[in-house]
Amino acid sequence: MFKTVLWATDGSTAAERALSVAKSIAKTYDAKLLVTNVPVVLGNSPLAVAASQESAERTEAALQRKVEDLKRDGVTVELALPEMTTHGVAHAVAEFARDAGADLIVVGTQGSGWLARFMVGGVTRRLLELAPCPILAVPPEDQDVNIRPGDSVPSID
Repeated sequence: MFKTVLWATDGSTAAERALSVAKSIAKTYDAKLLVTNVPVVLGNSPLAVAASQESAERTEAALQRKVEDLKRDGVTVELALPEMTTHGVAHAVAEFARDAGADLIVVGTQGSGWLARFMVGGVTRRLLELAPCPILAVPPEDQDVNIRPGDSVPSID
């Protein structure tokens, strides 16, 4: 069913939870797992570009360690980082997924700080509109919804 699964991360807790889901799907379907992060430049000043580049390098090193751990766990995995963007992250992820032939994109539902939650939550929602394949959005643990048999569920009117 899935041959290529894309895990797009922003480094948030929700994204980390999404990795465990992406890993499980990749192992279950013997699929290739692509690991990505879209570096963003917030501003056009040389200082903003330098800070963004430094952050992107730290992120790449951390993701490379994750990729090595995944390989040790028997996952067919590849780190694939698109170019830094000043445009929308959702557009970059959707384009990358299209180019990579992804069958599924796995993402967290929101980032870690209030700004990240606003931006990444918006990215996930926008990605739902732009993606060339299904999206699996994984919430952070504190937002899990546990419905047990016999629980009343509110209507969606």
